[in-house]
Amino acid sequence: MSLAGSAMAVQTCINTLVPEEFRRSFVSSLINNIQSHLCQELIIVIEEKDKYNLNDVHQAAMAYLSFKVSSSMNKIKVKKHFDDKNLIVSLGAGEDVIDVFEGIKFRWCLHYPSKQRRSLEDSGTSSDSNYLELSFHKKHKDKALDCYIPSILEWWKKFKREDKKLQLFANDYDEWISINHNHPSTFETMAMELDLKQIVMEDLTNFVNRKDYYRKIGEAWKRGYLLYGPPGTGKSSLICAMANFLKFNIYGLDLAGVGNAATLKSLLIETSNKSIIVIEDIDCSVPLQNRDSEDMDDNDTKVTLSSLLNLVDGLWSSCGEEKIIVFTTNYKERLDPALLRPGRMDMHIYMGYCSPYMFRILASNYHDVNEHPLFEKIEALIQDVEVTPATVAEELMRSNDCDVALGRLLNCLRCKKQEKVEASVADTRSEIID
Repeated sequence: MSLAGSAMAVQTCINTLVPEEFRRSFVSSLINNIQSHLCQELIIVIEEKDKYNLNDVHQAAMAYLSFKVSSSMNKIKVKKHFDDKNLIVSLGAGEDVIDVFEGIKFRWCLHYPSKQRRSLEDSGTSSDSNYLELSFHKKHKDKALDCYIPSILEWWKKFKREDKKLQLFANDYDEWISINHNHPSTFETMAMELDLKQIVMEDLTNFVNRKDYYRKIGEAWKRGYLLYGPPGTGKSSLICAMANFLKFNIYGLDLAGVGNAATLKSLLIETSNKSIIVIEDIDCSVPLQNRDSEDMDDNDTKVTLSSLLNLVDGLWSSCGEEKIIVFTTNYKERLDPALLRPGRMDMHIYMGYCSPYMFRILASNYHDVNEHPLFEKIEALIQDVEVTPATVAEELMRSNDCDVALGRLLNCLRCKKQEKVEASVADTRSEIID
């Protein structure tokens, strides 16, 4: 039999005995293997995030590449916030950046997913996020993974420490949006009793220095603070002072904008380490259902008290490290006791009415004055009436002239004193009538 006849016989046997689907798979695999041997380039795909978490490698690379932008590029991105000193330049989509590390050429390219790619992605991936491609010769794979990428991560950590811009996040349905956090509040400028300031600062310092201790005792590295007291006593300012003191980002969680417990978990997972998660006015954010309520839905459509407890002290509270959870309320007595126990709210901080010491801090802040002839009269009235630091600050801001501002504050306090006397007289008359 000729060679051609033998080949035809073999082909006939293969067609008869081997299913067509297997033959196609085999041919495709063979082609891919040949191409792989011929192509000496390796491509690493670095996505912006997975389903929940941002990818540190992507963030580090984007920051690093912003310093590699050159005039030869056809497209770059530029932005500037009002508090930025310089323009922020970053890589444009589809642009290549060549970087040389220890004599090895690495090529970077930024891509945004097409509609076709999004439709082909599995539901468990972050198909809507952008991604970077890092390409290089295959023989340098170990160098890229063991040296080059780790060096970029180390550079990024140092860069963040030197150019730390705090962020203020707010939840928009199931995702976080952010702006730069520029609130100037510090413990030095806080209208707060000195001994309480020192207690809070020492507690915060102790917390951030106890990573090994939390690991040793088997507890999540987190701490809860409850700030309570009348409106206008500085609860929000204290949160900002805490963030500036620790250099932590703030995540303001609006429970009214959270559809269900699953979304709450998703938002929690996406918060970064070294952050403060804040729920203001916890008693009136949403009508939290009692854990024992018979009306609780089983379809996970509401944020319940149980899901909130899981946020601060359940399995999901261990997501990440070095996190602080802060609740604020004007009415502590309205809160479920389950929210208040140690391990959830570890430290309860009462933010009270203005005292003479707090007034002097405000006078120094707003008018750079430490002594004044009116101080004695003002301080005497402050001890006799209930006035919030916000009210005192408002009066001090009404004029740039220190004498005028302090005079207005004195009149305001006298009016409050008169109102207090009249209310007391009215109560006495009511008791006599009864």
